[in-house]
Amino acid sequence: MATTTRTTFLKRRSISASAESPSSYRIRFSPIMDSNESFPSSFSKFNSALTAGLLNPMSPPPDKTRSSPTLFEMMASEPDVHHRPTTHIPNPTTTNANHKPQILDRQALMMQRISELLGSRSPGNQFNDPLSSDIKLTLSSKDGISVSMNVHRQILVAHSRFFSVKLSDRWTNLQQQRSPVPYEVEIADCDDVEVYIETLRLMYCKDLRKKLMREDVSRVLGILKVSAAIGFDAGVLSCLEYLEAAPWAEDEEEKVASLLSELRLEAVGAGEVLKRVSTDVVSGNEEGSDNEEVLLKLIRVVLEGKDEKARREMKGLVSKMLRENASQNDLRKESLYLACDDCLQLLRHHFLQAAALDMQDVSQIARQADNLHWILDILVDRQIAEDFLKTWASQSDLAEVHSKVPAVHRFEVSRVTARLFVGIGKGQLLASKDVRCLLLKTWLVPFYDDFGWMRRASKGLDRHLIEDGLSNTILTLPLSWQQDILLAWFNRFLNSGEDCPNIQRGFEVWWRRAFWKRNGEQERTRQLRITTTSVENP
Repeated sequence: MATTTRTTFLKRRSISASAESPSSYRIRFSPIMDSNESFPSSFSKFNSALTAGLLNPMSPPPDKTRSSPTLFEMMASEPDVHHRPTTHIPNPTTTNANHKPQILDRQALMMQRISELLGSRSPGNQFNDPLSSDIKLTLSSKDGISVSMNVHRQILVAHSRFFSVKLSDRWTNLQQQRSPVPYEVEIADCDDVEVYIETLRLMYCKDLRKKLMREDVSRVLGILKVSAAIGFDAGVLSCLEYLEAAPWAEDEEEKVASLLSELRLEAVGAGEVLKRVSTDVVSGNEEGSDNEEVLLKLIRVVLEGKDEKARREMKGLVSKMLRENASQNDLRKESLYLACDDCLQLLRHHFLQAAALDMQDVSQIARQADNLHWILDILVDRQIAEDFLKTWASQSDLAEVHSKVPAVHRFEVSRVTARLFVGIGKGQLLASKDVRCLLLKTWLVPFYDDFGWMRRASKGLDRHLIEDGLSNTILTLPLSWQQDILLAWFNRFLNSGEDCPNIQRGFEVWWRRAFWKRNGEQERTRQLRITTTSVENP
């Protein structure tokens, strides 16, 4: 009986690594071939570079026992007009009763896909051709699936550095012996047999890029991992070209970046792929200057846009993106305040012009006030709005001519004041007592005058939020100042009703502070005096 020469490639885990390396392979030739030979130095160097010390030439052959047959084995035994490759599971009479039906169904579907993959060949393609092949390659997985196919040493050696080293010298010795038996190779414990077959099949294709166009991103990532493991450079390059050009789903971005970082393929084009999701590849992460330039440009475009509906939508989008990535390095405080000052100067120009009865471009008042309100939101989110509060509280000249501008054009200005009240009332703005007092002194009366217009004309205005903010702002002041402001409000509210903010809660708090506690303190003082007198005069 002729002796079959068998070469076994096994995949093993690295003990020192946290994840399985895609190129962790070791090889063991049969004793017939290894009895009087040693591996050449070039082979040892390749093994060291390829597997980072995980190759062990003297490891024993793998255990060929399989746990159970698969549905594909039963399918393969049925008559079929098409040639199907042999798929075998040793010990076919033993079955595992604990296998879940869904696992069997999943394996059956995979074996059906593998069968179609091996059985479909275009004219002239020699992949899995039993007549011309000189190697029988068996792929086996950890869950007991084993698939055999017919491949060609010349093609494997020409396209894969891994197979080139593993097969070249041994194949020469085999030819010298003129052995009539086939040369067998097994790759055991594959993560995904189907992906391995896809990768080997690509070695037989003339246009790899066209072939990959039929695959999705997840499948191409699997092919890339196998291609890198076996040194299939053409496959690696084609996968990278595909990933660079194809769209990715949001959940695929992390998978792409993670695998490319793991494989370390920067020298062969991985950097071009990662440019889509990382600016570090482009600029070397130069202190975020490029990011700031882009963000400032977006803000400028929104501030200067002409379509109001589009501006509202983009304001929400930009604000959301800035909140999700609120790094203090992406936008400097000075850059934001520069944009803020531009809007404030335009507002001042058009407001004072309208107060002088020049109504040309009067609509710019509401527009620039809205821009200021938006930038103020960004400043508050980033906790850098205190300087704006000081600047706004100092706009006494605008407040003085406020009544000369028609309310329909000016009420948006009071929305800026309202936002500051909310910020102070929530503790988002921590300004000095003098600045808080100046804000109320400058803008409280204009705010009262515009409140009715704000309530009726501003869509989505949260009246109660603004009223609570104003109440809390007033209550941060010394008690005597609270009294002056709240008594003036009391008189105004009785004469204006709904057109005046209702800060009754703040009024009640002030009342308790001013009278209940004061009376309580007087009572405690009187009792203390009586007690002291009693002690001194027993």
